Amino acid sequence: MTLKPLAVALCIATLGITGCASKYVAPEEYSGFLKNYMALTEEKSPSGAPVMRWIKPGVDVNQFNSVYVEPSQLYPQPKPTEKIPQSTLQGITTYYDQVLKTQFAKALPLATGPGPGVLVVRPAITAVSASTKGLQPYEVIPIALIAAGVSTATGIRDQDTSIATEAAFLDGSNNEVVAQVVRKGAGAELDNSSQVMTASDAKAVLDGWARDMVKSFETLKGH
Repeated sequence: MTLKPLAVALCIATLGITGCASKYVAPEEYSGFLKNYMALTEEKSPSGAPVMRWIKPGVDVNQFNSVYVEPSQLYPQPKPTEKIPQSTLQGITTYYDQVLKTQFAKALPLATGPGPGVLVVRPAITAVSASTKGLQPYEVIPIALIAAGVSTATGIRDQDTSIATEAAFLDGSNNEVVAQVVRKGAGAELDNSSQVMTASDAKAVLDGWARDMVKSFETLKGH
């Protein structure tokens, strides 16, 4: 196990004692999907949720007259589990694609690919977890750790579900990154440790993420 997953595993193992969980995604939880994390700062989304975000200084979003939403990725590629099967993982990305297109279509016409005047949205789901209720409500187990078999989903108490995303926003004319965001959220509560997580358990979180992304864009557009 590399140093980064090891650090997160140790954090998970000591939940409730060290209080290492945070509403913000910690650097050791970054997936590597984004090219540069150094400039991310703690911010609040339009809905007031904690996010790690960077927006290119001086960027003029009025240059974009359409938007292309790339198919969302699962990154790193996870190994399905009994608790979180492949159907759930696929359902989450499918729904994320759908809701991003629905929300962004309210602000800009949808494009069929990148190009001049096109804002490219490149999203990824970087963590999905189901952990025993009462530990830490915002702790996220990175997909890489689920693939390695690290899980706190034991016992018969109710389960909290969590999910995290990383997204880059690019200028479709030159592939330059103009904004990045990293955030996580709590999904629907499961009845017990034997209940399988479904994509529906994450829909409210995905809806909120998409709405916030579009509101952030509209705020920049109005400046």
